[in-house]
Amino acid sequence: MLSLYTKEPMGQAPHPETFFDEKNEPSAPTSEHFSDPKSVAESRTKSSTIDSRYSRQILFAGIGEAGQQRLRQSHVAIIGCGATGAASASLLARAGVGTLTLLDRDFVEESNLQRQVLFDEADARDALPKAEAARRKLAGINSDVEVRAHVADLTPANIAELLSSADLLLDATDNFETRYLLNDYAVSTSKPWIYAAAVGAYAAAMTILPGDTACLACIFPEPPTGAVETCETAGILNSVANIAASIQVTEALKLLTGATVQLRRTLLAWDVWANQRSEIAADHPRADCEVCVQRRFRHLSGEGRPHITLCGRNSVQIHEHARPLDLAALERRLQPLGEVRANSMMLRFRTNGLTLGVFADGRAIIQGTTDPAIARSLYARYIGS
Repeated sequence: MLSLYTKEPMGQAPHPETFFDEKNEPSAPTSEHFSDPKSVAESRTKSSTIDSRYSRQILFAGIGEAGQQRLRQSHVAIIGCGATGAASASLLARAGVGTLTLLDRDFVEESNLQRQVLFDEADARDALPKAEAARRKLAGINSDVEVRAHVADLTPANIAELLSSADLLLDATDNFETRYLLNDYAVSTSKPWIYAAAVGAYAAAMTILPGDTACLACIFPEPPTGAVETCETAGILNSVANIAASIQVTEALKLLTGATVQLRRTLLAWDVWANQRSEIAADHPRADCEVCVQRRFRHLSGEGRPHITLCGRNSVQIHEHARPLDLAALERRLQPLGEVRANSMMLRFRTNGLTLGVFADGRAIIQGTTDPAIARSLYARYIGS
């Protein structure tokens, strides 16, 4: 795994076509290094393509050829593929990060298209899961990047399996429950992560280096209570999501290329409509922090985690992670009862003003109510109790 904390200046990496002789001295490639001249030509063509694609980024002194090579060897996981996550994923793929893991529990809707840059009308029409839709778009942006898409809800049970191989975690979620889970996991594994949020005209970001900087719980010991502004209640400017993503990705590039001295060690908040900007110091852990000092990981252990949660936009999510469903069979069963649309990853069923979105792992999002009892009743009636 990459070391993301080195503060020493980086040396110049050898050119992709540099070889070393028996004395470990650089030498020009010869036919002995390749099985045939065709391999030489293919290698030079690939090197030329890489240099051409990232030439303007390599020219930037903070990255250079050595930094570009480090990006190619890096693995970043993005949790959430909404407005911020889609923009961050696009920027990282274009920057040449070698592996991206995308994790999202939701599907594309028409209201997403105003700000979620990786999706189009066809994705919304087909109700394509966001992680898969993003993977398809990124494949067309940079085919050299490996993109791993997971249509799933991040939980204490699956977080290690999904995120353990990543060098860096990017928060692009829409709820504090997942953010505090992510914070617990990152601190417990000493894995860096970058918090980002966007709502209304407000963007915020903070880089978290466990054991070095403050963590999320240092700044906010408990999740907010009561009504919290969301995109569904306060709206959002599409420019704000891109600002949050740009700040987040810039910090990611610093980390991945070893420029840790340049990292911003504050919680940055920016209201672009009111032209107000503020920063809170986050350069050291809080002395009594429950997470990074006392190392109590309540969210990672699943304490108090509900099986049914509100997930915005007049919806309820039902967490059923150990109940694989045959969506084709379910589609046939529900067709006489209402409007059904399905693909290989999810099914949407409309009846009596409610929409039941069911994923292959058994998880469901019921739109049209915020009453958990109604949601559970609908699930039990059409999927089973």
